[in-house]
Amino acid sequence: MKTLILIRHAKSSWDAPLVDKDRPLSKRGIQDAHRVATEVVSYLPESFVVWSSTAVRARNTAYIFAETLSIPIESINFRDDLYTFDAHTLAKIVKSCDNQFDNLILFGHNDAITNFVNTFGNRVVENVPTAGFVSLSFDISEWENLKKGSTDVLIFPRELKKYDPSFTG
Repeated sequence: MKTLILIRHAKSSWDAPLVDKDRPLSKRGIQDAHRVATEVVSYLPESFVVWSSTAVRARNTAYIFAETLSIPIESINFRDDLYTFDAHTLAKIVKSCDNQFDNLILFGHNDAITNFVNTFGNRVVENVPTAGFVSLSFDISEWENLKKGSTDVLIFPRELKKYDPSFTG
């Protein structure tokens, strides 16, 4: 059994004229990343490997989750190839995970994440929003045999805000 947790980077800022890869998180993105990270602790497996895109917004989202979940920052594997918006490329990367790891947490980008979830999960998701968390499980023993699995957990910031008194009054 393999588990893949996909986390889309939090909302980025468009305030400065930067190249796409260098855009930082917005204030809302920082808040949403903290909110989701706090909620997901009970859904994390006991052991896992963490990969992240090298884009600033993905790195910063990974840092927020690492801080909240007590994941050593030095254990995060930052990968240039995860700066992709293509689900096919994302699937190839996931399939390359070492089989000694049964659980992979990955910080990345859309459209790759939403399309991956809809290809390999069993629930249709219109859009994985920024700071969205999706946990998928697969009945496989080797990552290279990735096939349709189960969409087990969806946690999106807007759903959490519905129950937050600072947003609901």
